[in-house]
Amino acid sequence: MHGVERLVAVLLFDGVDLLDVTGPAEVFSLLRREVEDARPYRVVLAAGTMDPVTTAAGVRVLPDLTFDEAATRSIDTLLVPGSVESDDRRRVRAVTDPALVRRVKTLAGRSRRIASVCVGAHLLAAAGLLDGRRATTHWSTARQLAAEHPSVEVDADPIFIRDGDVWTGAGITACLDLSLALVAEDFGETVALRVARQLVMYLKRPGGQSQFSVPLDPVSTTRRMEDLRHFVARNVTEQLTVAVLARHAHVSERQLTRIFKDELGTTPAAYVEAARVEVARSHLETTDSTLERVASASGFATTDTLVRAFRRRLGTTPSEYRGRFRRAPRGAGAPC
Repeated sequence: MHGVERLVAVLLFDGVDLLDVTGPAEVFSLLRREVEDARPYRVVLAAGTMDPVTTAAGVRVLPDLTFDEAATRSIDTLLVPGSVESDDRRRVRAVTDPALVRRVKTLAGRSRRIASVCVGAHLLAAAGLLDGRRATTHWSTARQLAAEHPSVEVDADPIFIRDGDVWTGAGITACLDLSLALVAEDFGETVALRVARQLVMYLKRPGGQSQFSVPLDPVSTTRRMEDLRHFVARNVTEQLTVAVLARHAHVSERQLTRIFKDELGTTPAAYVEAARVEVARSHLETTDSTLERVASASGFATTDTLVRAFRRRLGTTPSEYRGRFRRAPRGAGAPC
């Protein structure tokens, strides 16, 4: 099958996120260096018309063909990127234009497999392509996806999910991880690994690694919550009970719990644990400290507590995480 050209159709429309379009195309193009005498993928950009499309980054991109022309082709992989809009409070929502949703549904019927990139999952869901399936999207719109499409099992943690012939990816650079996984499915892990090396990235992040990172939490809607988040970040090694946090915020414990639920969709205890995991991740990536020291520096009482938190949040152990993500000391020297 290496000699068979696979048509990859990427949807293009005004306001689309630029990396959602160019990231997968770059991964697929690099494959040509690894598979001799072949053009493994042919990537085309499909839009409503042949006019230039202005992306969210302001960069204008030219389509290769129209949606109508794409609908006459046999498509190997349909890639559906997304776009968002934000309000005056910097809250984002995925955009799902009904006309574009109809196009997605039509082109999906011509495709062997379908993959959404970032908030493109909302377009797949609106087209009914995620009904009864497990899917992910960018963390900032996961609640929206779950609320608008209750028949979809939304999991905001993984960087990508495969459910049958439908793939969904988190955003934004996770489009590279998703694309490498598609390459691995088509051409094997060894070839995908060589492409990953050209991109200077891992073929796979640890299984179940979360796209969620505490410093990247949605911007909260109140100054009080911002202050609480900074307080947690500054004091991860201290006793951060609900009572302590409530006293700092000058509210009752019951009110504090409600604030966390309403503004961050989590509990105070879960948020504190996530913050401590982030600190531990940094130590594991940048130091050779023992797990005992990492646990202590991150606010975990014991290494067992640290291990349980890692398994719960990242689906891996601290040792496995360090094995994958330990950064070489500066000046150590490594071949490019």
